[in-house]
Amino acid sequence: MLDPSSSEEESEELVEEESGKEPLAPAAARLSPSRPGEGPGGGGGGGGGGGASGGGGLQPGGRGGGAARPASPSPSVASEKEKDELERLQREEEERKRKLQLYVFVMRCIAYPFNAKQPTDMARRQQKISKQQLQTIKDRFQAFLNGETQIVADEAFINAVQSYYEVFLKSDRVARMVQSGGCSANDSREVFKKHIEKRVRSLPEIDGLSKETVLSSWMAKFDAIYRGEEDPRKQQARMTASAASELILSKEQLYEMFQNILGIKKFEHQLLYNACQLDNPDEQAAQIRRELDGRLQMAEQIAKERKFPKFVSKEMENMYIEELKSSVNLLMANLESMPVSKGGSEFKLQKLKRSHNTSIIDMGEENENQLSKSDVVLSFSLEVVIMEVQGLKSLAPNRIVYCTMEVEGGEKLQTDQAEASKPTWGTQGDFTTTHALPAVKVKLFTESTGVLALEDKELGRVVLHPTPNSPKQSEWHKMTVSKNCPDQDLKIKLAVRMDKPQNMKHSGYLWAIGKNVWKRWKKRFFVLVQVSQYTFAMCSYREKKAEPQELLQLDGYTVDYTDPQPGLEGGRAFFNAVKEGDTVIFASDDEQDRILWVQAMYRATGQSHKPVPPTQVQKLNAKGGNVPQLDAPISQFYADRAQKHGMDEFISSNPCNFDHASLFEMVQRLTLDHRLNDSYSCLGWFSPGQVFVLDEYCARNGVRGCHRHLCYLRDLLERAENGAMIDPTLLHYSFAFCASHVHGNRPDGIGTVTVDEKERFEEIKERLRLLLENQITHFRYCFPFGRPEGALKATLSLLERVLMKDIVTPVPQEEVKTVIRKCLEQAALVNYTRLSEYAKIEENQKDAENVGRLVTPAKKLEDTIRLAELVIEVLQQNEEHHAEAFAWWSDLMVEHAETFLSLFAVDMDAALEVQPPDTWDSFPLFQLLNDSLRSDYNLCNGKFHKHLQDLFAPLVVRYVDLMESSIAQSIHRGFERESWEPVKSLTSNLPNVNLPNVNLPKVPNLPVNIPLGIPQMPSFSAPSWMAAIYDSDNGSGTSEDLFWKLDALQTFIRDLHWPEEEFGKHLEQRLKLMASDMIESCVKRTRIAFEVKLQKTSRSTDFRVPQSICTMFNVMVDAKAQSTKLCSMEMGQEHQYHSKIDELIEETVKEMITLLVAKFVTILEGVLAKLSRYDEGTLFSSFLSFTVKAASKYVDVPKPGMDVADAYVTFVRHSQDVLRDKVNEEMYIERLFDQWYTSSMNVVCTWLTDRMDLQLHIYQLKTLIRIVKKTYRDFRLQGVLDSTLNSKTYETIRNRLTVEEATASVSEGGGLQGITMKDSDEEDEEDD
Repeated sequence: MLDPSSSEEESEELVEEESGKEPLAPAAARLSPSRPGEGPGGGGGGGGGGGASGGGGLQPGGRGGGAARPASPSPSVASEKEKDELERLQREEEERKRKLQLYVFVMRCIAYPFNAKQPTDMARRQQKISKQQLQTIKDRFQAFLNGETQIVADEAFINAVQSYYEVFLKSDRVARMVQSGGCSANDSREVFKKHIEKRVRSLPEIDGLSKETVLSSWMAKFDAIYRGEEDPRKQQARMTASAASELILSKEQLYEMFQNILGIKKFEHQLLYNACQLDNPDEQAAQIRRELDGRLQMAEQIAKERKFPKFVSKEMENMYIEELKSSVNLLMANLESMPVSKGGSEFKLQKLKRSHNTSIIDMGEENENQLSKSDVVLSFSLEVVIMEVQGLKSLAPNRIVYCTMEVEGGEKLQTDQAEASKPTWGTQGDFTTTHALPAVKVKLFTESTGVLALEDKELGRVVLHPTPNSPKQSEWHKMTVSKNCPDQDLKIKLAVRMDKPQNMKHSGYLWAIGKNVWKRWKKRFFVLVQVSQYTFAMCSYREKKAEPQELLQLDGYTVDYTDPQPGLEGGRAFFNAVKEGDTVIFASDDEQDRILWVQAMYRATGQSHKPVPPTQVQKLNAKGGNVPQLDAPISQFYADRAQKHGMDEFISSNPCNFDHASLFEMVQRLTLDHRLNDSYSCLGWFSPGQVFVLDEYCARNGVRGCHRHLCYLRDLLERAENGAMIDPTLLHYSFAFCASHVHGNRPDGIGTVTVDEKERFEEIKERLRLLLENQITHFRYCFPFGRPEGALKATLSLLERVLMKDIVTPVPQEEVKTVIRKCLEQAALVNYTRLSEYAKIEENQKDAENVGRLVTPAKKLEDTIRLAELVIEVLQQNEEHHAEAFAWWSDLMVEHAETFLSLFAVDMDAALEVQPPDTWDSFPLFQLLNDSLRSDYNLCNGKFHKHLQDLFAPLVVRYVDLMESSIAQSIHRGFERESWEPVKSLTSNLPNVNLPNVNLPKVPNLPVNIPLGIPQMPSFSAPSWMAAIYDSDNGSGTSEDLFWKLDALQTFIRDLHWPEEEFGKHLEQRLKLMASDMIESCVKRTRIAFEVKLQKTSRSTDFRVPQSICTMFNVMVDAKAQSTKLCSMEMGQEHQYHSKIDELIEETVKEMITLLVAKFVTILEGVLAKLSRYDEGTLFSSFLSFTVKAASKYVDVPKPGMDVADAYVTFVRHSQDVLRDKVNEEMYIERLFDQWYTSSMNVVCTWLTDRMDLQLHIYQLKTLIRIVKKTYRDFRLQGVLDSTLNSKTYETIRNRLTVEEATASVSEGGGLQGITMKDSDEEDEEDD
């Protein structure tokens, strides 16, 4: 284990230097007076005690603070301050001694555990995040968000990191969790993982990229940000090393850990380690046997003196004694099960009780445990190494020589061959024997040269009798040679190493005499054999024998030093083994051998008395006052050093004389402090190594399990009450153990219950209940973001257990529910109070420059909306992180949420009350809250939700009323001032037409500072999709304004998502009816305006279809399109609004087409009226014909009638183009053109029919031919169907004009000048 050669000498030098400060010694002696009775004698004891305490007070950097301690003044003049200082130093010194004594017990538990093992199934604890690490992590994430890292990320990931940074890392709850020691790196990673899962799931699907791949990629980037610039390989190596130390610790690591826990210096550990012989398992096993014997004796003493603890019932006193004995017997069984050696005997004691007290051992069964010679089995390993031979002078140099070696009764081995001139080998032979005194024969041979020689010639031999104590190095031995051998001085160099088996504890030659064995005083070879943990035997052996000649079983014997016995010749240093009725005297040849034998037998007998070498012998063997004897064993040397430094009292103290309950309470408390301050987020759980040491301590020293867990609970509660994060599962485990014990369920086999345990349990139970209720009340802050995982659920489970009256009867659910309901009611108040304080702090930081200004209603509403956002965030976090824990109490969580919202409702109502009347800025608040509540199954239409509806329902109704008035007035005023220009040319002048900004709540504002209090729609920025509509001519400004207002109002009301179905349906019906009425009014006003507009236009061919006419048609088009959306109900039976308005629009369009066609017909009739002047038989016709004929003789007279025809054709074509270009509904155009063509043909046909008996004037014929042909051709180009074009009316006209054309050709002789009813390309070219 530890090499004392260097470090211990250095530490001793330090101690000696400190010891040289003489003025400090008296003060130290006063502070730690010696205990009477220490040491072998009165004077020696006093001196030893003074030395121990003086040394203890003068440790380097000792607890007493020796260098700063002045000589204590006399009590008469000592000031109060000096007395306090003296008391403090005394307390510190006592505490130091107590820790040193405790460390001795802990060291022994670590050195030789026989009850506990380091558990390997404990959950591995994660690395803890400290305040500095949290700040570093924040800085790394901030650097990433600022673009200062090389990590490539898309916008979605950056947004997720931004949200994580704002919500989690900057949260004061996380800072509090870090301060409590409960925040691990794994916690922060799991929160982020949970945070992004929802985000990734909501992303659209991408071909070839699964969402699991996105998640793993994001987590890899998160790890890169979290890690920063650190090399991941170094971090992984560091984590691996720390994880290994978290699992299994070596003995050296355990020693070092408890040195830190108890504040033990390294050199103190070295002194104690060597003096206690912790590296000697035999000494440790013997120490355990002595301790167990002492505990049995203590149990008998308690039973005899009736000094029992106070139990809850008198009957438990006898049970207590039985429990003490059975616990010791169990430890004996555990010790007995420890292997003595790998190849040892299978002998086991059938009865494990063992003590010097005859009342505990049934003496009648003693013979059952007697050993026989066959039970003692020893197995030795021998190594024989032959090096070289000297003295071969008679052999020729080239002769071959070799050696053989054998152990008596075993196989024979041979070395390699060598020449006589150089007889060296270095050959090793390995043997196994059961002889304690084996005979090893080594022979030297030379090869025979004779032809008839059968065997090689033996030159010499040597026979050795090694023991485990024989020298291990090679030595020269003189060989026995035959008389006729010329080389009489043969020597061989060889080494014989005999290993000591593990069950052989000591061996050597002793003189012995006894009553029943070894009846003659004679020197024999003895071996102390351990047959099992509790069975030892002194065995004497003869040479070449496997079984002992005689043996003495050491059970019940006591070994001690003794004076030389008169009459016994042989032997120099005497000691004896004494038992009732028997005494065996032993003697060795030197003092050191005697001390070793006594120590070995002292370990074997298990006696409580520790033999001390006689002072006279020590003085005789000492070579100086303070120098330890050189012929004493090394263990005595270490014991003397420990005594010199004041450690002897801790080493030699009897563990049975200590109150291990209080000592364990101290070591467990200090271990917990150490654990909570290490680098792991342990939550109060000990490490495997700590659990192992504490388990071993409790088992070995009889610490009651209930006391252990009560102390543990108390320590954990103290830390939890002071803000540390403690795992409720750990509390539950210890509490369940104590509850089971107190109620007599024997979790560890202990049935006795002390009054103190019961009272302490009840006190801790009440403290635990208060702690749990407080944690549930502050669940958002004790378990932020649901971390540690499962802790809140375990807390609720533990509370249910704590409320149980006993361990069998479950607590009524209503009782548990009442407690949790009370906690959650308080939690709502706590959460809302802290939330509102946080919101105020946030506002104060934002508005630091506005200090002193009055809080306006708008500002109050803005703050309320911000507070509502925080309220919703809290509810969402509760649902996301804590709902699973409260799964059994989901109705209570709903009540908690309602209570929480009711507190917010008070502030919300106060903010809404101060708002001016008829303002609508509060609608975003309703939308925000309603959108959140309606998506929550439990809160939808709950108490707060209904309150919210009751609050805003009048506001919505009032808003709709005002909007209806506003829209009606805007229609009235708009149509009065309407210019009927299309919207395309007026978009820059229509601030009320644009749609609301979709990124904001769609709440049209209604200012009250306008005439009659009727609201107007606000101005919004137009979205990009409106540009496509504006690229073509549209309806009028008034109609577009109307349609947008109706759509915006309906969109706004729809986006309110009114939760109450009946009221929502009522609002929808009202808005649909309003839209129907408004569109109806718009259509009617447009129809009136259309008629008025036509009446004001020209009736001649100069008439051009104005833009306003097209706009009015487009208004109808838009009205029809909008009515589908604005007036139709989604329910099957509620289509009356839509069908009614559709019918109105259709009728109006028909009327408008009819009016427009009538206008066109009127113009055609005007043209025909002009042609009527050329009818035969009229004065104007005769005069006109005469004038033209006369004039044509002198000048070229223009063709009459062609201007009229051309003017009409131009009018038709222009009107067709305008209508086709400006009206957006193809169906209306087709209907208009069909009706226009048909009406025109009817008018012409009627005009011709009226002149059936008259021949048409040449000019009438030419004009009509041109008009009819062009009309037919133009309408065909506009898409009028052939069935309409080639109607009977057209055929009648065509036939009449064809006949008239033929007549004119005959009479006029070509007077038509190429105008004909026949189709010709030349005519088309001419027309064009």
